[in-house]
Amino acid sequence: MQMKAVARGVQYINRQQSRSQYLAFFPPSAWLSVSALTPPPTNSTTMAFAGKWQTETQEGYDAFCKLIGIPDDIIEKGRDYKLITEVTQDGNDFSWTQIYPTNATVTNKFTIGKEADMETIGGKQFKATVSLEGGKLTVTFPNYHHTCEVSGGKLIETSKAGSVTLIRTSKKI
Repeated sequence: MQMKAVARGVQYINRQQSRSQYLAFFPPSAWLSVSALTPPPTNSTTMAFAGKWQTETQEGYDAFCKLIGIPDDIIEKGRDYKLITEVTQDGNDFSWTQIYPTNATVTNKFTIGKEADMETIGGKQFKATVSLEGGKLTVTFPNYHHTCEVSGGKLIETSKAGSVTLIRTSKKI
């Protein structure tokens, strides 16, 4: 189909608005060629994780740390520590680094939906698959389940082991 025929189906196009809004003005036979002009949707949910974050609040910290076996002296050091989390993303590929109070740094690199080699703060190596469900990153560590989401401009990390839950809220810095 020639572009002149497609143009006849358009009464008015405001160039400031999305081209996809005007598909209704085109005859169905022209939809394929017009839809190729529409930019693909971006996944802003996952892009929201990228950046550098600092802990603001922690709920359930002591009980959770004790349950997963963190020594009391480390729990004490971490109670008021402002954990730094750095997240980079390239499409579905993530690098997630956390800097802990003992100056220990743990970096886990993963691709959404693919099994990856991961490490806990205690240095335990394991394999896991990170999923993206409803805007939340989820992964199962050896002793707990971990979920991350960005809500209200804050990074919310929820770690659950049995009936004990740690909720860490971080602000972007």
